[in-house]
Amino acid sequence: MSAIDLHELSVKVGSATLVDNVTLSVEPGTWCTVIGPNGAGKTTLINLMTGMLRPDAGRISLGDEDITALAPEQRVQRGLVRTFQINSLFPHLTALESVTLAILTALSLAPVCHRRTRELAYGQQRLLEIALALATRPKVLLLDEPAAGVPREESKELFAAIAGLSHDITVLFIEHDMELVFRFASRVIVMVGGRVLLEGTPAEIAADPRVRAVYLGKARHG
Repeated sequence: MSAIDLHELSVKVGSATLVDNVTLSVEPGTWCTVIGPNGAGKTTLINLMTGMLRPDAGRISLGDEDITALAPEQRVQRGLVRTFQINSLFPHLTALESVTLAILTALSLAPVCHRRTRELAYGQQRLLEIALALATRPKVLLLDEPAAGVPREESKELFAAIAGLSHDITVLFIEHDMELVFRFASRVIVMVGGRVLLEGTPAEIAADPRVRAVYLGKARHG
Protein backbone atom coordinates (compact mmCIF):
# COMPACT_ATOMS: atom_id res chain seq x y z
CA MET A 1 0.00 0.00 0.00
CA SER A 2 1.29 3.46 -0.90
CA ALA A 3 1.70 6.16 1.72
CA ILE A 4 -0.13 8.64 -0.51
CA ASP A 5 -1.76 8.29 -3.93
CA LEU A 6 -2.91 10.92 -6.40
CA HIS A 7 -5.21 9.73 -9.18
CA GLU A 8 -5.94 11.91 -12.23
CA LEU A 9 -5.76 15.09 -10.14
CA SER A 10 -6.58 18.39 -11.87
CA VAL A 11 -7.34 21.96 -10.85
CA LYS A 12 -7.96 25.19 -12.77
CA VAL A 13 -7.90 28.80 -11.63
CA GLY A 14 -9.89 30.78 -14.15
CA SER A 15 -8.80 29.56 -17.56
CA ALA A 16 -5.36 28.40 -16.35
CA THR A 17 -4.83 24.71 -15.61
CA LEU A 18 -2.36 24.58 -12.73
CA VAL A 19 -2.33 20.80 -12.22
CA ASP A 20 -3.33 18.65 -15.16
CA ASN A 21 -4.35 15.00 -14.72
CA VAL A 22 -1.54 14.07 -12.30
CA THR A 23 -1.31 10.47 -11.16
CA LEU A 24 1.46 9.33 -8.83
CA SER A 25 2.14 7.15 -5.80
CA VAL A 26 4.67 7.60 -3.02
CA GLU A 27 5.69 4.45 -1.18
CA PRO A 28 6.04 4.39 2.64
CA GLY A 29 9.42 5.55 3.89
CA THR A 30 10.37 7.13 0.55
CA TRP A 31 12.21 10.44 0.30
CA CYS A 32 10.58 11.89 -2.80
CA THR A 33 11.27 15.31 -4.30
CA VAL A 34 9.33 17.32 -6.87
CA ILE A 35 11.37 19.51 -9.20
CA GLY A 36 10.52 21.72 -12.15
CA PRO A 37 10.59 25.33 -13.34
CA ASN A 38 8.59 28.12 -11.73
CA GLY A 39 4.92 27.71 -12.59
CA ALA A 40 5.22 23.94 -13.04
CA GLY A 41 2.49 23.30 -10.46
CA LYS A 42 4.68 22.01 -7.60
CA THR A 43 3.27 24.10 -4.75
CA THR A 44 -0.24 23.81 -6.18
CA LEU A 45 0.16 20.04 -6.00
CA ILE A 46 1.02 20.24 -2.29
CA ASN A 47 -1.88 22.63 -1.72
CA LEU A 48 -4.18 20.03 -3.27
CA MET A 49 -2.70 17.23 -1.18
CA THR A 50 -3.19 19.18 2.05
CA GLY A 51 -6.69 20.45 1.27
CA MET A 52 -5.82 24.13 0.87
CA LEU A 53 -7.14 23.78 -2.68
CA ARG A 54 -9.93 21.51 -3.83
CA PRO A 55 -9.39 19.61 -7.10
CA ASP A 56 -11.74 19.99 -10.03
CA ALA A 57 -11.20 16.31 -10.76
CA GLY A 58 -9.34 13.34 -9.36
CA ARG A 59 -8.78 11.58 -6.04
CA ILE A 60 -6.29 11.73 -3.17
CA SER A 61 -5.75 8.74 -0.88
CA LEU A 62 -3.72 8.61 2.32
CA GLY A 63 -2.95 4.94 2.85
CA ASP A 64 -6.23 3.20 2.13
CA GLU A 65 -8.45 6.19 2.95
CA ASP A 66 -9.89 8.60 0.39
CA ILE A 67 -9.18 12.08 1.81
CA THR A 68 -10.20 14.14 -1.23
CA ALA A 69 -13.14 15.80 0.52
CA LEU A 70 -11.52 16.24 3.95
CA ALA A 71 -10.65 19.63 5.44
CA PRO A 72 -6.96 20.46 6.03
CA GLU A 73 -7.19 19.89 9.80
CA GLN A 74 -8.78 16.48 9.23
CA ARG A 75 -5.85 15.52 7.00
CA VAL A 76 -3.41 16.60 9.72
CA GLN A 77 -5.26 14.42 12.21
CA ARG A 78 -4.76 11.48 9.86
CA GLY A 79 -1.05 12.13 9.53
CA LEU A 80 -0.60 14.39 6.48
CA VAL A 81 1.41 17.47 7.52
CA ARG A 82 3.25 20.22 5.63
CA THR A 83 5.60 23.16 6.02
CA PHE A 84 5.54 26.32 3.91
CA GLN A 85 8.02 28.27 1.78
CA ILE A 86 7.73 31.14 4.29
CA ASN A 87 7.98 30.35 8.00
CA SER A 88 4.69 30.28 9.92
CA LEU A 89 5.92 30.43 13.51
CA PHE A 90 5.24 32.14 16.86
CA PRO A 91 8.06 34.70 17.15
CA HIS A 92 7.35 35.61 20.79
CA LEU A 93 7.71 32.00 22.02
CA THR A 94 10.91 30.14 22.78
CA ALA A 95 11.71 27.03 20.77
CA LEU A 96 11.19 24.94 23.92
CA GLU A 97 7.72 26.42 24.32
CA SER A 98 6.91 25.61 20.72
CA VAL A 99 7.72 21.90 20.63
CA THR A 100 8.96 19.10 22.87
CA LEU A 101 12.61 18.82 23.84
CA ALA A 102 12.91 15.36 22.27
CA ILE A 103 12.10 16.68 18.81
CA LEU A 104 14.39 19.69 19.28
CA THR A 105 17.23 17.35 20.20
CA ALA A 106 16.63 15.18 17.14
CA LEU A 107 16.88 18.25 14.90
CA SER A 108 19.90 19.79 16.67
CA LEU A 109 17.83 22.60 18.19
CA ALA A 110 18.41 21.75 21.85
CA PRO A 111 21.28 24.29 22.27
CA VAL A 112 18.93 27.14 21.26
CA CYS A 113 15.72 25.84 22.82
CA HIS A 114 15.44 28.73 25.31
CA ARG A 115 15.87 31.48 22.74
CA ARG A 116 13.01 33.42 21.24
CA THR A 117 12.11 32.28 17.74
CA ARG A 118 12.90 35.70 16.28
CA GLU A 119 16.47 35.39 17.62
CA LEU A 120 17.19 32.14 15.76
CA ALA A 121 19.15 31.95 12.52
CA TYR A 122 16.87 31.45 9.53
CA GLY A 123 18.03 27.88 9.02
CA GLN A 124 17.16 27.13 12.66
CA GLN A 125 13.75 28.69 12.14
CA ARG A 126 13.19 26.33 9.22
CA LEU A 127 14.15 23.40 11.43
CA LEU A 128 11.79 24.66 14.11
CA GLU A 129 8.91 24.72 11.65
CA ILE A 130 9.70 21.12 10.72
CA ALA A 131 9.84 20.26 14.43
CA LEU A 132 6.36 21.73 14.87
CA ALA A 133 5.14 19.56 12.00
CA LEU A 134 6.78 16.49 13.56
CA ALA A 135 5.02 17.18 16.85
CA THR A 136 1.78 16.06 15.15
CA ARG A 137 3.33 12.61 14.57
CA PRO A 138 2.85 12.64 10.77
CA LYS A 139 2.83 9.65 8.46
CA VAL A 140 3.54 11.85 5.44
CA LEU A 141 5.53 15.10 5.72
CA LEU A 142 5.34 17.61 2.86
CA LEU A 143 8.14 20.20 2.77
CA ASP A 144 7.66 23.14 0.41
CA GLU A 145 11.18 24.36 -0.40
CA PRO A 146 12.60 23.79 3.10
CA ALA A 147 15.91 25.43 2.14
CA ALA A 148 14.34 28.55 0.59
CA GLY A 149 16.14 31.65 1.84
CA VAL A 150 18.65 29.62 3.84
CA PRO A 151 22.38 30.20 3.18
CA ARG A 152 23.98 27.27 1.34
CA GLU A 153 26.02 25.95 4.27
CA GLU A 154 23.03 26.18 6.59
CA SER A 155 20.86 24.37 4.04
CA LYS A 156 23.24 21.40 4.06
CA GLU A 157 23.02 21.28 7.86
CA LEU A 158 19.24 21.57 7.64
CA PHE A 159 18.94 18.62 5.28
CA ALA A 160 21.43 16.61 7.31
CA ALA A 161 19.18 17.07 10.34
CA ILE A 162 16.10 16.13 8.32
CA ALA A 163 17.91 13.03 7.05
CA GLY A 164 18.12 11.78 10.63
CA LEU A 165 14.34 11.50 10.90
CA SER A 166 12.66 8.14 11.33
CA HIS A 167 12.17 6.24 8.08
CA ASP A 168 8.64 5.52 9.26
CA ILE A 169 7.87 9.00 7.93
CA THR A 170 7.35 9.43 4.21
CA VAL A 171 8.82 12.75 3.02
CA LEU A 172 7.86 14.60 -0.15
CA PHE A 173 9.66 17.87 -0.70
CA ILE A 174 9.97 20.60 -3.31
CA GLU A 175 13.52 21.80 -3.86
CA HIS A 176 15.44 23.78 -6.50
CA ASP A 177 18.96 22.94 -5.34
CA MET A 178 19.87 19.95 -7.48
CA GLU A 179 22.81 19.03 -5.27
CA LEU A 180 20.43 18.61 -2.32
CA VAL A 181 17.90 16.77 -4.48
CA PHE A 182 20.40 14.16 -5.66
CA ARG A 183 21.99 13.83 -2.25
CA PHE A 184 18.84 13.20 -0.23
CA ALA A 185 16.02 12.03 -2.52
CA SER A 186 15.41 8.38 -3.33
CA ARG A 187 12.74 9.27 -5.90
CA VAL A 188 12.45 12.36 -8.11
CA ILE A 189 9.33 13.67 -9.87
CA VAL A 190 9.75 16.25 -12.63
CA MET A 191 6.78 18.56 -13.31
CA VAL A 192 6.31 20.85 -16.29
CA GLY A 193 3.17 22.81 -17.13
CA GLY A 194 1.12 21.17 -14.40
CA ARG A 195 1.93 17.65 -15.58
CA VAL A 196 4.37 14.97 -14.51
CA LEU A 197 7.04 14.86 -17.20
CA LEU A 198 8.85 11.86 -15.73
CA GLU A 199 9.80 10.23 -12.45
CA GLY A 200 12.57 7.90 -11.38
CA THR A 201 15.65 7.51 -9.26
CA PRO A 202 18.09 10.44 -8.99
CA ALA A 203 20.45 8.63 -11.38
CA GLU A 204 17.68 8.09 -13.95
CA ILE A 205 16.57 11.72 -13.73
CA ALA A 206 20.14 13.05 -14.00
CA ALA A 207 20.70 10.93 -17.13
CA ASP A 208 17.55 12.06 -18.90
CA PRO A 209 18.49 14.49 -21.71
CA ARG A 210 15.44 16.69 -21.14
CA VAL A 211 16.30 17.20 -17.49
CA ARG A 212 20.00 17.63 -18.22
CA ALA A 213 19.30 20.32 -20.80
CA VAL A 214 16.54 22.25 -19.03
CA TYR A 215 17.15 21.88 -15.30
CA LEU A 216 20.67 20.70 -14.64
CA GLY A 217 22.68 22.26 -17.45
CA LYS A 218 24.69 20.25 -19.95
CA ALA A 219 28.02 21.69 -18.95
CA ARG A 220 27.67 20.97 -15.26
CA HIS A 221 26.38 17.43 -15.52
CA GLY A 222 27.40 16.39 -18.99
